[in-house]
Amino acid sequence: MNFIRVILLCLAVGGFILYQQGNEQVVAAVQNGIKQFRHYAESIANHPKVSDWIGDVETGLQSLENKMKGVEPPKEVESPVLSIPEEQAFSIHNIEIGDTKENVENHAGPAVQSTYNEYGVKWFTYHENYQNFFMAAYNKEGKVSGLYTNQDVISSKLDIHLSDSKESVVQKLGEPLTGIRKGFVLYQVQNPGEYHTYELDNSYITVFYDKHEGDTVTALQIISKSLEDQKTDYFGISSNELKEGFEYQLFDLVNASRVHHGLHPLSWDDRVKVTAREHSADMAENQYFSHDNLKGQSPFDRLEEDQIWYRAAGENIAMGQVSSIFAHEGLMNSIGHRKNILSPDFHSLGTGVAFDSQSRPYYTEKFIGK
Repeated sequence: MNFIRVILLCLAVGGFILYQQGNEQVVAAVQNGIKQFRHYAESIANHPKVSDWIGDVETGLQSLENKMKGVEPPKEVESPVLSIPEEQAFSIHNIEIGDTKENVENHAGPAVQSTYNEYGVKWFTYHENYQNFFMAAYNKEGKVSGLYTNQDVISSKLDIHLSDSKESVVQKLGEPLTGIRKGFVLYQVQNPGEYHTYELDNSYITVFYDKHEGDTVTALQIISKSLEDQKTDYFGISSNELKEGFEYQLFDLVNASRVHHGLHPLSWDDRVKVTAREHSADMAENQYFSHDNLKGQSPFDRLEEDQIWYRAAGENIAMGQVSSIFAHEGLMNSIGHRKNILSPDFHSLGTGVAFDSQSRPYYTEKFIGK
């Protein structure tokens, strides 16, 4: 059995070397061999002597196939030279709360897209092939009132950076808030230890931690107090604009995380978005939370019902997080959902969001590999 494994892997490596040299006939032959191997593997997958190594071989073949399809991480772009913030404790991509939109776009270029968030304003998304990724929100005067990133573009007067430990953050910033008051209501910070929120520089600073990488800093959100005060309830006001905003933000956040971890970004799939949105709407309307719907249909049943064909598929769901950002960071801390987000087997993604009668969001992400 080891001999067969060696032969298969040698063929795969040899095919890749010839591919790198531009031999298109060999590329086609290897791709055909991959398909034949998968068919053969499926026919013997339950055999006790082979089931333990098929997964390893499949992983190697998938990596080779991705190379042939050009599904690779984007070429690295130059990272900005980060400076210590001039006015506040934190900056993102050398941008601080209060900077003008003109200054931001002179520095980072025009926004790739803009979508509504829970504060009733737009997140403007900046990146180059999802590298140096960050989002900025602006007030009516065109000044920065919100910032977010999950990449290494954080600078701080307090010497806090991406990948720093939770313990070091608490040592420098102290104990986090337990709640945020809006009028006469104190909203408790929903904190399972995955993030800390601080009031600093007339802003609310949320530090997110990655529990699968030793409880280290994985993202930072800064919201000015004036922007936070615009949102009078815990959840934002539900609307079609906010639904679409959360959907596109989830897509961008997934791709920013994938590229940060050395993976290729996913393409947007409108048909899969419809399937995802229908499941979120069904959960919101019927007040349940499950991958299987009340008819007993699995995520794969629903894809097939919508005539969406796939080689690999996965689904993430979340419910009740105040925003796409909090939903994404929570999914990254759930090992099964994290595996979907960071899987090399997927090539496209559709996201769907719906709100229940209390404006509570339901999120669905559907990943497709073809």
